[in-house]
Amino acid sequence: MYYAREPGKINHMRYDTLAQMLTLGNIRAGNKMIVMETCAGLVLGAMMERMGGFGSIIQLYPGGGPVRAATTCFGFPKSFLSGLYEFPLNKVDSLLNGTFSAEMLSSEPKDNASVEETNGTLEERQTSEQENENSIAEAPVSYHPKNQETMEIVSQDQDYKEAKERGSKKDYIQEKQRRQEEQRKRQLEAAALLSERNADGLIIASRFHPTPLLLSLLGFVAPSRPFVVYCQYKEPLLECYTKLRERGGVINLRVSETWLRNYQVLPDRSHPKLLMSGGGGYLLSGFTVTMDNLKEDPSLNSNLSTLELHKTEEPAAKKRKCPESDS
Repeated sequence: MYYAREPGKINHMRYDTLAQMLTLGNIRAGNKMIVMETCAGLVLGAMMERMGGFGSIIQLYPGGGPVRAATTCFGFPKSFLSGLYEFPLNKVDSLLNGTFSAEMLSSEPKDNASVEETNGTLEERQTSEQENENSIAEAPVSYHPKNQETMEIVSQDQDYKEAKERGSKKDYIQEKQRRQEEQRKRQLEAAALLSERNADGLIIASRFHPTPLLLSLLGFVAPSRPFVVYCQYKEPLLECYTKLRERGGVINLRVSETWLRNYQVLPDRSHPKLLMSGGGGYLLSGFTVTMDNLKEDPSLNSNLSTLELHKTEEPAAKKRKCPESDS
């Protein structure tokens, strides 16, 4: 539906490309997956459906919060959401450098909530004072007892409405603070899961350039695990491909594109349709391996050179002497 009506919201990802991503990424129950996507939560929902509520998914999001418009359309039960974690993308570098702390997830929204609460109380006081002044000013004008009774009933109704609005505002603020605290706890749990650096796979499908994302997020993936990167265009993936070859630590790199064409199947009239999709995006896939220590530590290179110098030559094969026969 998204691809037919609003493909821009899912970065023009075709449904067969999404199926290839789930297959190449080895999405299955019990995995610990990392996903970074800006496809309105479509890739996240597909991963959750494939995992069936078993395992954990850590979603990295840019901006103020994750977008899960398409994920809600799946209608997952609450048990599926227990293994879903979220973590802001701008805190990934601090997590890699080891400088991340719980204080970085500061309680700025709480301050905003307290400001809203104080503003709400001030506005309530001002409105109550103005209403009291208005009621005092209108009181001498009414001389009839019937008018006094109606005024008392109206004032009681207004007081009841004010108390109800105050209670609803306080409940709303408390509920907002509770959600923010729960979100902060979930983000700390996601940071603990990422710090273990033993994820079973990585899926990237975003509108950002894939090279810096992939190079930074591969540090959280365990060796011998798959990763898949989607991009609408081929050139960013080719640049990412060359960077990975220079960096090392990956094998079986492949840039692929799926070709899709619909067929009309009718008795004696089966043929491919003339109109077909021009493209459904490109995929970069591969597997992680342990980095070569010789590239990381220069001292090991010197040790290797000394070993090569002291390497002894293989002895030549000895010639077997033939016994002389008596003539």
